[in-house]
Order: sequence, then C-alpha cells, then structure tokens
Amino acid sequence: MEQVFGARRCRDTRKPRAEQCPDVVFYRCDTCGALFPVTGEEKAEGLTISCCGTPARKLMPKTPEEVKETIEVNYQITGGYNDNAVRVSWKRKPYGSHPDWIYLKTFTGGYLKYVSDGKRSPVVFALADTDAFCYCDEDPCLECVFRCKRGFTAYIYDAKAGLVELPLDKMTAHWQTGGKEPE
Repeated sequence: MEQVFGARRCRDTRKPRAEQCPDVVFYRCDTCGALFPVTGEEKAEGLTISCCGTPARKLMPKTPEEVKETIEVNYQITGGYNDNAVRVSWKRKPYGSHPDWIYLKTFTGGYLKYVSDGKRSPVVFALADTDAFCYCDEDPCLECVFRCKRGFTAYIYDAKAGLVELPLDKMTAHWQTGGKEPE
C-alpha cells in the first residue's frame, strides 16, 4: 500500500517542544472592543496597552468548569496524518448565541478566528507543518497517552462568560480498546 503525503502533513520525526511558542495574554478595550493578543506574558507584565484613550483590560482566563452554566466548550482532533485539524465546539445558553472569537495557540504560533452571527459550532482550525505533528492516523483522535497536541490551548471569548482557557490535553481509556468515545 502506497503512503500518500498531503501538502499540510508534518514530516518531523519527533514532537515539537510546546515551550517553543511563548504564552499569550489578551487585552481588550472596554470602549471599542478591540482585541490585543500579546505573546510572551512575562514581557507584557510592565506594559500598558492603551486604546480609545484608556488602558486596555487584561482578560483573565477561566476554566471550562467555571463557566459551564453559560457556555460548554470542547474540542476534537481530526484528520489523521494528512488533514490534521482541531475542531473547537460550544453549547451556548441561550441556544443559538455564539462566542465572539476563538484563538488556538499551537507549537509555532496561533490562529485567531472571529465567530460571525449565524455561525454554528464547531470552528475548525486546519493545521500544517510542525503544528500538524501526530503519532498515528486515527480520525478522530483516540486521545491516547501520546497526546500529540499537548501544549496547544484554545481560548474562547464569550461576552457573558469571559475568556475560557481550554488546554488540549485530554486522555481517555477508550483508545486501548480501539473503540471510539461513546456518544
């Protein structure tokens, strides 16, 4: 059987270091709503980011458990070797509303997507090159002990819930049986 190598497939032989991309912090202008993602949290400590004549507010991340009454967030890794992607999904109360934006921090940087009115869950982040590193071709990911995307973090901003930090580090026991996660 001939192996096919897609254009986005990672050719690295070992998992990238998660710490090669600095952490990200988010600032938001309370007047106009402008977003300022800043990489390198320790470098941003002494900075004042201003917008509309006032300092922007640093967004403090919450865990998914802290906001589950307002929004439930989850992720799934799909695509195997050639079409590696992260699907970030949500269930928002009331039904039909959505988060404002989602940021995916990866091994080499980050992806920011604004969620428009009418957009339904999920938002899909297609990965390429080093960010697409994976150990196996399972689709969807079996969430095994290798946790290929450990080091990735999804940040979901919702006006009511605030900033939600969702690390991509799930590991489940169902991978040992070869079965998919129960519905």
